[in-house]
Amino acid sequence: MLHLIVCIKQVPDSREIRIDPVNNTLIRQGVPSIVNFYDLHGLEEALRIKDEHGARVTVVTMGPPPAEKALKECISLGADEAVLVTDRKFAGADTLATSYVLAKTIEKVEAEWGKADLIFCGKQTLDGDTGQVGPGIACRLDVDQLTYVGKVAEVDPGRRTVTVHRVLEDGTEVVRSPMPVLITALKELNTVRRASLPGMIKAARFKPVVWTTADFPDLDGAKIGLKGSPTIVSKTWVPEVRKINGEQVGGDRPEQAAAQLVEKLWGIGLPDRLGWTS
Repeated sequence: MLHLIVCIKQVPDSREIRIDPVNNTLIRQGVPSIVNFYDLHGLEEALRIKDEHGARVTVVTMGPPPAEKALKECISLGADEAVLVTDRKFAGADTLATSYVLAKTIEKVEAEWGKADLIFCGKQTLDGDTGQVGPGIACRLDVDQLTYVGKVAEVDPGRRTVTVHRVLEDGTEVVRSPMPVLITALKELNTVRRASLPGMIKAARFKPVVWTTADFPDLDGAKIGLKGSPTIVSKTWVPEVRKINGEQVGGDRPEQAAAQLVEKLWGIGLPDRLGWTS
């Protein structure tokens, strides 16, 4: 049976994020947390492969204890197992330290439940937006990586290959790779399913496996948390608000609003500038 591992992250809901006008930092208090939606597309693809070929789907995350909620959501969608790696010593990790801990976590998951055939990550996270963690994990595990995947065309368990479409700036690249391989998912990859009632009941009772630094005897303390994070944020700022004058058109019927809009456009000479004729 295939073993699929999905890395997820609990992030602040970007629709609710506000900026402190004094120090230009994110205000996280009172902001709801969600599963990073690129990661959800990675999970969905793993679940589709499970539905077609049969597989065990294990979800892993590094974060504070409340990240258990994100793992429960993944269980409600159909994941089989979930692992939360949490410890105050992991706090302040940048992408280098995060990829190190997640790679160690995947190695431990493989020791517990078998080698991974496919590892899924989102192409980036909503809060960090770097796109570095997935490739960092692949490098540390010494496995091939297929980034910016917009379609998984075929999974062949017998030949142990996967064929994907990578979305590039100048077109689409079709690649067949042997497994194991790490895939970073785009939102175009699929449509995320809704949780079923049995799934929600299972998630409500589910308790994820929780590992701390004590569960990793060979973990290098110099490579985790702030100590293992060479990234320095030298400056942050909030873009200036641009005010644009506007005018609203309306009417009792759509035809009246459309007529007003056309009159306004002709009034400012836009059709003439675009070469339109009356």
